[in-house]
Amino acid sequence: MTSHLEPGAATGPRTDRPRRRRVGAGGRRGVPLPLLLPGLLALAFLLLPLLALLVRAPWRTLPGQLSSTEVWQALQLSLVSATAATAVSLVLGVPLAWLLARTEFPGRGFVRALVTLPLVLPPVVGGVALLLALGRNGVIGKWLDAWFGITLPFTTTAVVIAEAFVAMPFLVISVEGTLRAADPRYEEAATTLGASRFTAFRRVTLPLIAPGIAAGAILAWARALGEFGATITFAGNFPGRTQTMPLAVYLALQNDPDAAISLSLVLLAVSIAVLAGLRDRWMTGA
Repeated sequence: MTSHLEPGAATGPRTDRPRRRRVGAGGRRGVPLPLLLPGLLALAFLLLPLLALLVRAPWRTLPGQLSSTEVWQALQLSLVSATAATAVSLVLGVPLAWLLARTEFPGRGFVRALVTLPLVLPPVVGGVALLLALGRNGVIGKWLDAWFGITLPFTTTAVVIAEAFVAMPFLVISVEGTLRAADPRYEEAATTLGASRFTAFRRVTLPLIAPGIAAGAILAWARALGEFGATITFAGNFPGRTQTMPLAVYLALQNDPDAAISLSLVLLAVSIAVLAGLRDRWMTGA
């Protein structure tokens, strides 16, 4: 018995593949107009001020303005204080993140809320709180002054403290999220082999969460570099001692707008560099 096959007919099993729909320019099925217009408006709202900063920048006088002694003092103080604040955040924030991610204790949710409070707290309020705590008549500051003769407000140390206060939550949140994503069985295996909890953390956990620590440190450094409210309230605005780049921008805006734009360009360049350093973490899908 012979079967009659039409020319070009397949002799094997029939596999019907679904036809691919043609993809529009706005996405797989196109972007709804009620979403496209607000999205483009939001993009313009975020980018236009930055473009205006570039357009109105005094490019011809920019090298001379950035070479002044005051600018370099503010830039140097900003870089040093932001780095010191990040170091403080690493020393104190990584253990705190481990406690929040790996241990159970009463009120852990409340403690986590307190840790993230500086993220939503107005920076000026944070500066006032630091004054009330560490000022000469503060809760702790009066004892530091009476016992050790240490006065923190309106010093370079106050700049580091203010920046660490507002920047540490970024590090804690990043490291805690990385710790929760890491498999705790590696730590448990290390402890069953005789390692102490601290040795397991140092030799096993830290290498696993190193990318999260690095990302959190970069975010904390960038936040510390741009800190204004808590710094000017707790440390003041003294050139060469407490005047950071954001404070210099604020002061220059009142007297020399072109200088303020030039200083803002420096901070914008630093911010772009931070985003470039985090691009793999933010733009790479899991």
